[in-house]
Amino acid sequence: MSEPTPSWEATLAAYLSRSGLRVTRQRRAIAEAFFAHRGHPNIDELYAKIRAQHPHIGQATVYRTLKLLVDSGLAEPSRFGDGTTRYEASHQGEHHDHLICVDCGHIVEFRDDEIERLQIEIAERHKFAVTDHKMVIYGACRDAKCPRRPKENARKANTSEAFPRR
Repeated sequence: MSEPTPSWEATLAAYLSRSGLRVTRQRRAIAEAFFAHRGHPNIDELYAKIRAQHPHIGQATVYRTLKLLVDSGLAEPSRFGDGTTRYEASHQGEHHDHLICVDCGHIVEFRDDEIERLQIEIAERHKFAVTDHKMVIYGACRDAKCPRRPKENARKANTSEAFPRR
């Protein structure tokens, strides 16, 4: 018995067909690597992962395929302040927000129904119809072993001194 086709594969094939494009081995390999990746890779990170298994695939092909994934609604680009565009698989109907460590770049996805409720309430109060939103909270993770944290901040990582109250 064969394994079921991943849902992204059917969506991508339909999008490519409507666009007059083919599902190539390279596009399939890039999409498989993207959907298998945990986290929010940028082009360079995804290219390095693909290059290890498919040295014949160029960076331009990775870039163009990621654009196709975005255009088909299968991937979403985000800019988290590190000067690069990062990508994540679209979570159709599953909204989430992000916490980002400014020292190590660690990204935490979270969902909080109370925050979502407050955002709707605030929009209504201002007679604003929300069509979409992204919330990104920047801060410092409390991992004292964070490899990219400046040494002076490592001492503060597990104390409230690292996160002063306002």
